[in-house]
Amino acid sequence: MSHTTMTFPEELARILAETPGLSHACLVGGCVRDSLLGLPVKDYDVECFGVSYEELASALRKWGRTDLVGKSFGVIKLTTTSGVDYDFAIPRRDNKTGIGHKGFEVEFDPDITPEEASSRRDFTINSLMYDPRENCLLDFHGGEQDLRERKLRHTSEAFSEDPLRVLRGMQFAGRFELVAADETIELCREISDTFSELPLDRVREEWFKWAINSKRPSRGILFLEQAGWLEHFPEIADLRRTEQDSIWHPEGDVLAHTCHCLDAAVALPEWKQAGDEFRLAVLFGVLAHDFGKPGTTRRASKHDRECIVSPGHDETGVPLTDSFLDRIGAPNALKKQVPPLVRCHLAHLQDITPRSVRRLAKRLAPATIEELCAVIQADHNGRPPNPPTTPDGLVRLRAQARELALEASVPTPIVLGRHLIELGMKPGPEFGRILAQAFDAQLEGRFEDLDGGIGWVREAPRN
Repeated sequence: MSHTTMTFPEELARILAETPGLSHACLVGGCVRDSLLGLPVKDYDVECFGVSYEELASALRKWGRTDLVGKSFGVIKLTTTSGVDYDFAIPRRDNKTGIGHKGFEVEFDPDITPEEASSRRDFTINSLMYDPRENCLLDFHGGEQDLRERKLRHTSEAFSEDPLRVLRGMQFAGRFELVAADETIELCREISDTFSELPLDRVREEWFKWAINSKRPSRGILFLEQAGWLEHFPEIADLRRTEQDSIWHPEGDVLAHTCHCLDAAVALPEWKQAGDEFRLAVLFGVLAHDFGKPGTTRRASKHDRECIVSPGHDETGVPLTDSFLDRIGAPNALKKQVPPLVRCHLAHLQDITPRSVRRLAKRLAPATIEELCAVIQADHNGRPPNPPTTPDGLVRLRAQARELALEASVPTPIVLGRHLIELGMKPGPEFGRILAQAFDAQLEGRFEDLDGGIGWVREAPRN
């Protein structure tokens, strides 16, 4: 127990101070961890000792609306009159009764001590509690020291009962720049064969948290490798020991390069202002951009020396990207967005013209040139000890996309069906062919506005 002061909402302080049933309540989990790290706290969780679920629900009703949907886990969501949500829970014991993430029997007991309750949490950094009445930190498992030392350590042997905790370890390692303790790595290895028990939606949730919140995403990937769980994601595992030419890639093999690229992506200036959709597309695009290298890498004679080359890896990586996104349960929107970024990540090496950029924007859709530029820049920066620079082709690509107003948008047809009707044409099968040809001519730069498009339609030869 150590005395400290944790800042939390005044409204929550009143609830804790003025509700008799909360005389033995503590702030727990992520809100305590993030507060100690000096990070913004988004959600506050309160664990309430010495009170039954029914007593807790009754005591909270004076403060707003109570939602009992978490009753099977002893959780009550309180929405106060100010519209803020807080989660209150009573302590429980989880007994493993079957396979899978939900194979637990939950037992509630008001007499469970804070120490016993904290021991069921996954990692020591999440087992910390804060007593708001005594202004003290309850640290029964060394979580505060592990947090200072950036150490990821399981709280107890009960960790192995829930395989999802390994994927939580992945995203925690990336989010908080943690390195796992040897004993935690060993425990994760022992339960590697339980991965198949996890439902896809939970797998997806942890990967998404990794992609959106990581400060050093490479730590998450390396944690999975050390824990023996990267084998469940063979598209990533196969990158290890795939050689690269040391002149272009002094950093090592393809997995080493990919890890550097991931860290470079979250260091980009545009990353801080980016929303979740951008972060998901870009980080998964960076993760997958070289998936095609293991199947295409070979030695070849080039420029009077033996080189390591990977011809066509951009195209070869697309179906592997599809399989990885299926493996983690990615939604259809992301499955449409990421593969084009992989396919086009070498676009800056081609001639950059208005025509090529218009066609690139169409080929990328629903991804954008803005997202592609982030992937390309991260790819280029992930080659230490080479310093980060911006390739000339990328400079030209950005400038041309900006001039065409195609950085974050897709070209749309200027000539539409109603314009053909206005020209006296009758709707029919020929309409589609003419409109497709007009759009292709637009992408080629043969016209830039409606008057030009109408002129092109009038003069275009008909079969």
